[in-house]
Amino acid sequence: MPSVERRGNSIRVKWWGGEYLLDDDGNPTKKKKYESASGPEPGVPFEDEDAAYAYGLDRESDVRNKRHRPRNADRTMMSDYCDLWFESLDLRVRSNKTYKSRLNAVIKPYWRHCAVDQVTPIEYAAFDKFVTAKYSDSYRKGVLAVFKMMMDDAIVKYRLRENSPIVEQHRRGKYKKAQVRRKKRTLPIEAIHRVAVNAHTIWGYSGWAYIWTLAFTCMRPPGETFGLQRGFCSTHWPESEPDEELREESMTRYRDLSALRVQYQTYVADGRHVLAAPKYDSWRTLVIPPFLDEMHATVLASHRSPWLFVSMTGKPMLSTNFKTDYWYPMRDGADERPARLRYDRWQRPAIPAVPELAGADIYRLRHWAKAKLDEAGNIPKVAVEARMGHELPGVEGTYSEVTLAMEERIVEYLQSVWEKEVVGAGLWVPPFPTLPPDDLLNETPLLFSGLPVLENE
Repeated sequence: MPSVERRGNSIRVKWWGGEYLLDDDGNPTKKKKYESASGPEPGVPFEDEDAAYAYGLDRESDVRNKRHRPRNADRTMMSDYCDLWFESLDLRVRSNKTYKSRLNAVIKPYWRHCAVDQVTPIEYAAFDKFVTAKYSDSYRKGVLAVFKMMMDDAIVKYRLRENSPIVEQHRRGKYKKAQVRRKKRTLPIEAIHRVAVNAHTIWGYSGWAYIWTLAFTCMRPPGETFGLQRGFCSTHWPESEPDEELREESMTRYRDLSALRVQYQTYVADGRHVLAAPKYDSWRTLVIPPFLDEMHATVLASHRSPWLFVSMTGKPMLSTNFKTDYWYPMRDGADERPARLRYDRWQRPAIPAVPELAGADIYRLRHWAKAKLDEAGNIPKVAVEARMGHELPGVEGTYSEVTLAMEERIVEYLQSVWEKEVVGAGLWVPPFPTLPPDDLLNETPLLFSGLPVLENE
């Protein structure tokens, strides 16, 4: 039971906080550790002894019901909690980097003088307003999502709070339409073709094939496309599949179809090039139309690298500044570059801009690929989402599966799009390039890169 004592004009209450004093070795003794207070809030005294006693009873109830939080001296500050929370995360390398950036750039500086249990709904609303005014809508959502996870863990995992300061209200206050970062422009296949032509001017046949690969496979750029290795391309796969069970199954299923395998993405982690599982562990097999299979075979025959796509200088694409040196000129155009020497790869003609893609990320081509499949009207949703690397939620996702007939329909449809809307429309198609002579040393190109694979990443 709490004990109340009067000291001059003040009233003080003591209660057991659920902990025991420690001995010199840091081990708990049988002596209880008491907490005390002179008022319900700092600077606010108790009105009388009954109010102080009731306050002590409430604190003991918190201890019994595991709602107890330390007094001011033992409170966890937000700056310390940010570090504690981040160290407890088990995320992929790039997610770790993203979360750490949001914590250090926004959350930690803003809340550095506040304790975890002192964050109120009003203060959170002020934080939301601050972030909204200073950052883009997508970045704001990312910061607030991290902050919400922190508050949820503070309640459930660390018991530093009783409830969340994030109060979700619906249709309260002035209506404000959700901010749209950038409205999608209509993107006809002619615009995709112009980007592919620009890519051919900049990057050669590899650039031409790269753009159409994005537009007809739904692969995620840049990680999945940069990480596509020779052994997982349709020219060699599934015969080259390392997993015996998957190889036998796929050789039977794709006997009459061309297919590639999305097994890895590649990125830089701790200063080194690595392979990791695709986003959301979305390993998948993608059937591709014959025209794309021919493009990939031609690109692979033009170099000895284990990667499908290599840079203008024959290096892995991960070593390039892709946006600046490749995507932006493809999208926005570029001035003519005259030759500096008699035979100079620097030389190239002027490149026209593609207005429909002004300001757009290359990810827009993946969106276009999804819309094009939806346009067919007879390809089941489960097959489209599987091609994107997504899983259908709920019962539909549990009981649906992609059948061979669905994949055959995808191939037939995509090939018809190419033949009708590109070739049949009279759009320019580059001739197959002159390939280098066979390797004089008779060395077989490596099917796989040999890069380290990040487990559980």
